[in-house]
Amino acid sequence: MSARGWGLIAVAVTLTAVAGTTARAQGSVADAIARGGTGTVRLSFRARAGVCGNGSGNGFSTNDRSWRGKRGEWESECEPGPVRVAVDVEDGKPVALRFYVGGRWGSSSAARDAGTVAAAEAGAYFVQLAERGTGRVAREAIVVATIADSSTPWPALIRIAKDDKKERELRKQAVFWLGQAAGDAVAPLDALARDDDEDIEVRKQAVFALSQRPKDEAVPALLAIARGKGDARIKKTAIFWLGQSGDPRAVAYFEDVLGKTR
Repeated sequence: MSARGWGLIAVAVTLTAVAGTTARAQGSVADAIARGGTGTVRLSFRARAGVCGNGSGNGFSTNDRSWRGKRGEWESECEPGPVRVAVDVEDGKPVALRFYVGGRWGSSSAARDAGTVAAAEAGAYFVQLAERGTGRVAREAIVVATIADSSTPWPALIRIAKDDKKERELRKQAVFWLGQAAGDAVAPLDALARDDDEDIEVRKQAVFALSQRPKDEAVPALLAIARGKGDARIKKTAIFWLGQSGDPRAVAYFEDVLGKTR
């Protein structure tokens, strides 16, 4: 056989091995949790850039801020991960989860430790849990998927946000995190905010999520809603968040509106 023939065989074998490894990796988090039977399974993975915490479970920052107490009398370092997730399992199915950023696991825990897993793999698992689950587990899964490094949860979050069969609070959670981190979230959030057939609270959440985007994205979108002919409640929400922005374009809008009412 020619050298080229052997080379093609080697490439084929390599690609087959990679495909097999990828398939095993995608299922390993789910397998580790399912093997837990009934009890608690814990796992760790790398946090997305900018995400940090002090391991307390009282929240985390998405922009590397330090933790500060009242009056600035206390401050704690904000550790850049890892994300630590404890999943309570009954008969192999997740029923609750808790997550922390930074810190370390307690040595007295009776949980089964699945160790450190690939962040992208963990993100994919928790995205799936968010789409298929309900209640608080699904809502918490959205957050975990969003802060996992190398995770791409945005397409799933858009699907959840637009699915009127999903619980309102789950949809609002998806909308919120779209506004926090997705680079291309403005168009779907704007469409959701303007959709007269959508739940009004979900639409208001979409407006709020738009307000959390960088100002060069947020202010034009909010101005367009405020100046439009849509639902007065949505317009009012957009106007409120424009007022909170302090942006010169918002100030000019208010000057124009007030000038017309004199």
